[in-house]
Amino acid sequence: MSVTTTTHINFRGQAREALGFYATVFDGTVTVATYTDIHQVTDPAQADSVAWGQVEGANGFRVMAYDVQTAKPFDHGQNSFYIALRGTDAAEIQTQWDRLTEGAEILTPLAPAVFAPLYGMLTDRFGVTWIIDVTAPAQA
Repeated sequence: MSVTTTTHINFRGQAREALGFYATVFDGTVTVATYTDIHQVTDPAQADSVAWGQVEGANGFRVMAYDVQTAKPFDHGQNSFYIALRGTDAAEIQTQWDRLTEGAEILTPLAPAVFAPLYGMLTDRFGVTWIIDVTAPAQA
């Protein structure tokens, strides 16, 4: 089992453009899922915005990004990034989630999601927001 952390940058309407830029800088491949793709449209104006995006380079570079939902407050100076903790072993991820919840504010409970076998979000006792998930198996 390997666990990785990835910088997850938050935007309001600029995630797709930023991911495209980073892909050219780091010679990477962009993957994007919109709010429509994951069946989470709460504001029709944001249906095609990035709900989850990633640039991954052959050299190991990876960055994730999304467009913060319009219903959520967003201040680029206050909450411009998350740490994404990702793994393939649900039991290991559950253990790490359980440990991180000590003194944390749970934003999204760790549970199955449309886009991942497990997904959760919390702000730890030090004010750092974590996105935690079990990566979905690659589709053929």
